[in-house]
Amino acid sequence: MEKAITKEILKKVRRVEVRTRRMVDDTLAGSYHSVFKGQGMNFDEVREYVPGDEIRTIDWNVTARTGVPHVKKFTEERELTIMLMIDISGSGGFGSNEQSKREMMAELGSVLAFSAVRNNDKVGLILFSDFVELFIPPDKGRKHILRVIREILFFQPKNKGTNIPEALNFVNRVAKRKCVTFLLSDFCLPGDYDDSLAALRPKLVVTGRRHDLITVSVTDPREQELPDVGHITLEDAETGEQLVLNTTDPQVRQAYAAMAADRNERFAHTVRSAGLDLLQLATDQPYIGPLMGFFKVRERRKGR
Repeated sequence: MEKAITKEILKKVRRVEVRTRRMVDDTLAGSYHSVFKGQGMNFDEVREYVPGDEIRTIDWNVTARTGVPHVKKFTEERELTIMLMIDISGSGGFGSNEQSKREMMAELGSVLAFSAVRNNDKVGLILFSDFVELFIPPDKGRKHILRVIREILFFQPKNKGTNIPEALNFVNRVAKRKCVTFLLSDFCLPGDYDDSLAALRPKLVVTGRRHDLITVSVTDPREQELPDVGHITLEDAETGEQLVLNTTDPQVRQAYAAMAADRNERFAHTVRSAGLDLLQLATDQPYIGPLMGFFKVRERRKGR
């Protein structure tokens, strides 16, 4: 039985590999490279100052010690580290279409992982619920990437809750050098929404200063609008709390949609006021188009 399950897992990983590799090779590889390559500079050596050198690169410690002006020389960073932070809390299992939110996050994570390995970058993985459930340190190579994808697709979380600030604390502890960090979540925050947003913002700011943090929000259309289907019971997948709504009442549907739109607006404002990029995706829409558009916007901004 266990062998059969393992074989099925490997088959699915292989299918995802083939599908995502094709997407990367046909569509994303060039965009990924132009957006993320050469973002960082590594210190190389110290040499004597010559007329025309940028004054801001003077190494004042060496200059004071030798009595001769010296400048720091930097080289462009050739290798990046991509850190995938993926929310595997209970709410990610919801999906009113063919894909659940977690399935979309898993496929997107796989695409980003293959984009990174295609450019010889390292990839690390953090899976979190209300604590960090799995950490795979950054590495490169096909074997490593396949392990990352296998864990993204099949890891079974121990808890159902969500604690994004704790996950951000964790990446700041384990990632000593600056990395490109993708935070993939549905951002269904626990407790009072305003309080949770207020607690999340400073963590986003701190992580955004240390790393190139990119937030990716994945939602389902049924979280934005309710269909007219009579009385329904909504259950919080993380707390088990239930709510019965009469969806035949247009005022109920309007109030639900207004509340969802307000939360989306406040969340987007919080992320952007923290100085971060936000990519918003939905399970009923293909993600490749928005991802390509997102890369192009970043590329234009980088070129300015």
